[in-house]
Amino acid sequence: MQLIHCPWCGPREEVEFCYGGQAHRTYPHDPAALSDEQWARFVFFRDNPKGPFAERWSHSAGCRRWFNAVRDTRSYRFLATYKIGDPRPEVTP
Repeated sequence: MQLIHCPWCGPREEVEFCYGGQAHRTYPHDPAALSDEQWARFVFFRDNPKGPFAERWSHSAGCRRWFNAVRDTRSYRFLATYKIGDPRPEVTP
């Protein structure tokens, strides 16, 4: 079992967390002005890099807070976790 470091609770088992999608995506200022294709791209299309990737996670079975994590998509290893609103840390895989 992998340990994930919650910024508030410390290291906990992976089963306590829920994935929340790509981090650092901003909601459209005026979603009603988007075409169907633009809205579909916002809702369904995400980056899919090979290597470090910023994601949102929730400590659903603990403090229930959301935070960001940088995870290496090749190995599934968590490289860093940080509070929402904090800058993304520089990491090396």
